[in-house]
Amino acid sequence: MALEIEIVPILSDNYVYLAKDSGSGKVLCVDPGEAAPVLARAEELGWDIDTILITHHHGDHTAGVKTLKAATGASVIGPGGDSQEIPGLDTSVGDGDSFAFGDEIFRVIGVYGHTAGHITFYGEQSKALFSGDALFSVGCGRFFEGTAEDMWPGLMKLRDLPDETRIYCGHEYTASNVAFAVSIDGQNEELQRYIGIVTMLRAEGVPTIPANLGLEKKINPFLRADDPDFAEMHGFKGQEGVPFLAFIRAGKDSF
Repeated sequence: MALEIEIVPILSDNYVYLAKDSGSGKVLCVDPGEAAPVLARAEELGWDIDTILITHHHGDHTAGVKTLKAATGASVIGPGGDSQEIPGLDTSVGDGDSFAFGDEIFRVIGVYGHTAGHITFYGEQSKALFSGDALFSVGCGRFFEGTAEDMWPGLMKLRDLPDETRIYCGHEYTASNVAFAVSIDGQNEELQRYIGIVTMLRAEGVPTIPANLGLEKKINPFLRADDPDFAEMHGFKGQEGVPFLAFIRAGKDSF
């Protein structure tokens, strides 16, 4: 595995990620909404952060950037096309771009809707997806700056990634996401099995992340909005895809 990944919990339910490239020893940080816990964990590990990756502009993903950059001298890579400027941004990237990080190659995949320029980072060798607030375990981001029509193409790009992809998302939302998914897809046996796993992990205070994309393809309703049988079950016969995604998201928003 090219990347050794550490989860750093911050705020009430955010996750920041530290990742070390095993070949070069380079260390990156993803979405530092706070600096102090990240710096403390990096020091414990003996890791020197040299790169910061940002998925979108929201403060709970960027508030620690300037402090972290000042403390480490790290360069900041993030979306140039988001609706607000990324603090300390050095390199702008967008959908379809790629860049090397030690022995790892990151592919940038745009998933728009949560914010206008939200991006995700996929490590080709490690099969690790840093999805920010675009894709969660059994969920997706709210449409704050876009619509289902904006979000759907990006979600499909993520769904096309290999089944063994590990999803490192921005929040620990899995328990509430599972509760909603069961309410609209209660006969899904894979989902029913996952409930028990999530309940056990959260009872022990253990993250449900990383999630497995292969499983998500079976249990995440937002990745299944083009399933004609699932759509028909909710009165969307012949309207799967964008209209059904909008319906599911509205349901989750009011759940």
